[in-house]
Amino acid sequence: MKVKIFDYEDEKDLEEDINLFIKELNGEVIDIKYQVSVGIFSEEQVFCFSAMIIYYEK
Repeated sequence: MKVKIFDYEDEKDLEEDINLFIKELNGEVIDIKYQVSVGIFSEEQVFCFSAMIIYYEK
């Protein structure tokens, strides 16, 4: 069993990278954990979209 971590400031980038990873995976996805965090820096909101894929590799 292995894990792969993704972390992006834009949800579309996260989505594209996860889809590419799954498409190229020679194995089976067991689970995907998704998380969104937001922080405030000065007057700007900073978002963090992250995911962890748990998978088996053949």
